[in-house]
Amino acid sequence: MVFFIALQVRTRSQAEAGSIVPGTPASAPSEFNMKRRMIWTTVAAVLLWSVIAAIILSGRVTLRDIDWFGRLGPEAPAGQ
Repeated sequence: MVFFIALQVRTRSQAEAGSIVPGTPASAPSEFNMKRRMIWTTVAAVLLWSVIAAIILSGRVTLRDIDWFGRLGPEAPAGQ
C-alpha cells in the first residue's frame, strides 16, 4: 500500500519538464526511477514494522489492549 502511494510522490510529468516524448501522453513521468522508490518504501516498511513488532513483543501492548469491542470477555483471575 505504501508503495502505491510512493509512486505518486514527487513525480514530474513530461509536460512539467518541458520535453514530451512522441507517442506518450504529456502526463507520463519524465524521469521515473522504480528501483529507488522500491528501496525507500522497503526501508520505510521495515522500520515501521520493526517498531510495531518490538512494541507487541515487549508486552507493552496486549491483545486485550486493542480489544475495542469487548469480544475477549472478562479477564480470568490470576490464580486460575
